[in-house]
Amino acid sequence: MLKLNNICKSYPIHHGRSQRVILDNINFQVNQGEKWGILGRNGAGKSTLIRVISGSDIPGSGTVTRDMSISWPLAFGGAFQGSLTGKDNVKLISRIYNVDFDKTIAMVEDFAELGPYLNEPVKSYSSGMSSRLAFAISMSIEFDCFLIDEGMSVGDHRFHQKCNVELFEKRADRAMIIVAHQTDIIRQHCDHAAVLENGNLVVHDTVDSAIAAYEAL
Repeated sequence: MLKLNNICKSYPIHHGRSQRVILDNINFQVNQGEKWGILGRNGAGKSTLIRVISGSDIPGSGTVTRDMSISWPLAFGGAFQGSLTGKDNVKLISRIYNVDFDKTIAMVEDFAELGPYLNEPVKSYSSGMSSRLAFAISMSIEFDCFLIDEGMSVGDHRFHQKCNVELFEKRADRAMIIVAHQTDIIRQHCDHAAVLENGNLVVHDTVDSAIAAYEAL
């Protein structure tokens, strides 16, 4: 289970003289195997929420209870050490998550399709190459819940389809949280949905009712 209890998050604006509330008393629970879609317009706070859920950002107040393993946002390479090679980053992450390096690097080599660039510093990668590496590492670790940002861009159409098979078909038993401002991905992959607007997260009874409420904004 993943549970958010009274989560609040604000950022300073106007040189710190005031605060903009991004998340306002958010309460949210995800159980094993559930597929949640969170809809919100650009700037609504979806990325902030996903960072708080992953643990890469800290809420101003409230608590996050994680009784299952949570991925980092898929295709997000912000945690990479740029001076290390892709291979060395795989080794570092394997140690952090206590997974077998040989098995992990074999999967990453096959899936990311980076070839010799896997032995080059990550800071020399294009954004697409970094995303492919991050996604491949994510798939090599068997998380209970995957965090998915609609905006993730992972290669061309063929590679994108390959990612969809790996994530949505081979890991169909896992919990997922998809944040999006387009409705198609939510309708296709989710069985629960909520709308984030003005810092408030409103959970709806059905995906269709969440989409209708979002489109009415």
